[in-house]
Amino acid sequence: MISATFSSLLQSFFTDRLLRQLQASPHTIAGYRDCFRLLLQFAKERLGKMPSQLGIEDLDAPFIGLFLDHLESTRKNSARTRNARLGAIHSFFKYVALQEPAHALHCQRILAMPNKRHEQRPIDFLNREEIDALLAIPNPSTWLGRRDRTLLLVAVQTGLRVSELIGLSCQDVVLGSGAHVRCLGKGRKQRCTPLRPETAKLVDTWLRERAGQPADPLFPSIRGDRLSRDAIEHLLAKYAHRAAQTCPSLRRKRVSPHVCRHSAAMGLLHHGVDRSVIALWLGHESAETTKMYLHADMRLKEKALSRTAPLGVKAAPYRPDDKLLAFLENL
Repeated sequence: MISATFSSLLQSFFTDRLLRQLQASPHTIAGYRDCFRLLLQFAKERLGKMPSQLGIEDLDAPFIGLFLDHLESTRKNSARTRNARLGAIHSFFKYVALQEPAHALHCQRILAMPNKRHEQRPIDFLNREEIDALLAIPNPSTWLGRRDRTLLLVAVQTGLRVSELIGLSCQDVVLGSGAHVRCLGKGRKQRCTPLRPETAKLVDTWLRERAGQPADPLFPSIRGDRLSRDAIEHLLAKYAHRAAQTCPSLRRKRVSPHVCRHSAAMGLLHHGVDRSVIALWLGHESAETTKMYLHADMRLKEKALSRTAPLGVKAAPYRPDDKLLAFLENL
């Protein structure tokens, strides 16, 4: 006899599976929560049932497929976002299959739904001219301008993820000899990232003005709490739009926190830093992840090509050896 309802299974998935057993990060919890909020709202509109009235059998593979199509067609989500939502749904139905074996076949059909393949486009990054133009925009005569300039410099020099930037506290900055910042990265891994002298000097000046307690956010909002992801994305977009007036190449780029992260990696790569070191710097699981940076900049490929020997092939004009081919050539 099946005793657990969909409602109770979903609640225990978050409280027992994710929080207690897996000790998932707040970012993972938030991502899964958002996925199921969207799914329950979609089910309410399509099935006419309140979320607490839904049964496991209502959420079958065809219905999940309709939901994924809705994300792309109506909400205009990318294939990457679609696959992330499907990953959350897969995780839940794996849990359901363990808790309620009677639903194992139902769950298996959903777990067999594949990720959608998508085009792998080259990553965006900022060159030195674009970075300088961006850093020149914040107004150093205002508190917000000084905060934003320090935040931008730390972002493009360290390559921290936006969640890591948001999570920085005053106590996470170590100045003096071997200046660096400490952060809690993906997978709950502690990581230390060095600061260049000019960055350390600007951060030191900001800390003195900030005058916060050790556990206070390094880059607070005007209310004193931590900045949100949306706030950082907004200020980056605002400064990039203004910087594009003096640096036209910025008009072709959507500057985001992740673009700043890519810019830090490309700067290291251009200076000959090994990919395994870049992976450690950025907190990647594997050096294989850094392959995308090799494809991003044509200058790296041109540099490699310049080291090869020419083939010695001489250019020669094409001369057709037949009257009909000559006719076609002259059309």
